[in-house]
Amino acid sequence: MRTYRYFLLLFWVGQPYPTFSTPLSKRTSGFPAKKRTLELSGNSKNELNRSKRSWMWNQFFLLEEYTGSDYQYVGKLHSDQDRGDGSLKYILSGDGAGDLFIINENTGDIQATKRLDREEKPVYILRAQAINRKTGRPVEPESEFIIKIHDINDNEPIFTKEVYTATVPEMSDVGTFVVQVTATDADDPTYGNSAKIVYSILQGQPYFSVESETGIIKTALLNMDRENREQYQVVIQAKDMGGQMGGLSGTTTVNITLTDVNDNPPRFPQSTYQFKTPESSPPGTPIGRIKASDADLGENAEIEYSITEGEGLDMFDVITDQETQEGIITVKKLLDFEKKKVYSLKVEASNPHVEPRFLYLGPFKDSATVKIMVEDVDEPPVFSKLAYILQIREDAQINTTIGSVTAQDPDAARNPVKYSVDRHTDMDRIFNIDSGNGSIFTSKLLDRETLLWHNITVIATEINNPKQSSRVPLYIKVLDVNDNPPEFAEFYETFVCEKAKADQLIQTLRAVDKDDPYSGHQFSFSLAPEAASGSNFTIQDNKDNTAGILTRKNGYSRHEMSTYLLPVVISDNDYPVQSSTGTVTVRVCACDHQGNMQSCHAEALVHPTGLSTGALVAILLCIVTLLG
Repeated sequence: MRTYRYFLLLFWVGQPYPTFSTPLSKRTSGFPAKKRTLELSGNSKNELNRSKRSWMWNQFFLLEEYTGSDYQYVGKLHSDQDRGDGSLKYILSGDGAGDLFIINENTGDIQATKRLDREEKPVYILRAQAINRKTGRPVEPESEFIIKIHDINDNEPIFTKEVYTATVPEMSDVGTFVVQVTATDADDPTYGNSAKIVYSILQGQPYFSVESETGIIKTALLNMDRENREQYQVVIQAKDMGGQMGGLSGTTTVNITLTDVNDNPPRFPQSTYQFKTPESSPPGTPIGRIKASDADLGENAEIEYSITEGEGLDMFDVITDQETQEGIITVKKLLDFEKKKVYSLKVEASNPHVEPRFLYLGPFKDSATVKIMVEDVDEPPVFSKLAYILQIREDAQINTTIGSVTAQDPDAARNPVKYSVDRHTDMDRIFNIDSGNGSIFTSKLLDRETLLWHNITVIATEINNPKQSSRVPLYIKVLDVNDNPPEFAEFYETFVCEKAKADQLIQTLRAVDKDDPYSGHQFSFSLAPEAASGSNFTIQDNKDNTAGILTRKNGYSRHEMSTYLLPVVISDNDYPVQSSTGTVTVRVCACDHQGNMQSCHAEALVHPTGLSTGALVAILLCIVTLLG
């Protein structure tokens, strides 16, 4: 016959068991709601036999953060084998048993000894058992149960950052995303509204708004202008309990900066600028600076300057100083006070980086008038030409006027000018100049064949201010006059073979002339009149500025005449005609059959004078030539 035994766990939340001063709803909240079956049986050997048996069971709740002075009552462990005679002993094991949770081994009452925090540990798993005190054997099998810590709203929302920083472009549309803030709540999100967070804005209206559920901050005001206000401090609150009264809250600060966009055109602080510059300023000289202001930042404040109108478009330029964003007015071409004293320019300042969406605000540029006054400078005299070229015949007499140079003082005073020659360029003092009128004349005779070009420098100096002077190069070309006779190009000495035939060419003659006639050289060759008759040779003029010496007879004898001196007259065809006589030495030599010279030595024929016949003839020819 089987015996049925029951092992019952009774859990109470609130007051200690078994008083029932706690409301019924709270007293019954801990009773089991799920059925389990457990059958315990025993025999002589105290063996446990399982059989299906009705058994009530479930997880149980205990409020966290209990603040009472007594231990917090959890529940009661009870077996139907307990006759109340103290024969059974209740044992508790598992999470926190004996420390956090204690059991009355006689009554089975379980209590919590400390205040519990769900956020530290939300669930405890314990095991309950009843044993016979005398035998030490369990009368019920060990059973497991769960104590779940019931959450209360004891944690406020905490933001992930104490301070957020964010940026948003100025002039953004309403509803533009700025940043998202996030808060967390340590309470149980699955139970009630303790962890349900709602975001709201405490500071920062009407400029910004926050979405209550997401924490996304957006712009709420149209056309926020960085130039009016750049920094905003927004305070966001996160409140649990769905934002209801009594909920806990936390706050964070969001520092928002408006970033710059190009919504401001450059503006000149004044409409007119005036500058002065000397007329002597070379190209590239800075005259003055102008600056347009731009309320934007960075590349949005970059400015380009340009000259758009005015009388000096080709005389001046403007460049941008990239560091200061100033416009620098510079000289583009040489100025002349005597020609123009005042220039008026229109200078424009514009942004190179323009956002099309702001073009409705108007053109992103501004203009100003720049007046430039040219100052007179005492300038040196200015020659009428950059260089002068003059010509003079080489046969010109001393004090012959070649030409003149002219220089004037460009200033309004028109100071008188005197002229002089830079003697470092005319050290031989070949030329001179009239200090009053600039006339150039010769001081010495010229020779084209010695120096064709004379390069000198003329100086013009203000009489009232000798420091003001200028120089000009003067090139004087000496023109040719036929004053040099033609001459042999070289010294001619030739030979004739003893067996030479008549009209045989033995030498070609060439001539040179230091003069340089316009139509070129045209030389003529002929024998000197005194040698023309009875000569053993003839001259053949080739009409190409060369001539040939030809034999006039057949055969020559070294013994009769070993050397001939042949006077040749060379003439040019220029005016006046110039001519000269050159002597060609012709020696009589023995030759081979091919006409190659072998020997030119003749046996001497002794005369009472001690001279050979050939030598006497040669001496006589020389005397005749000299006399001629």
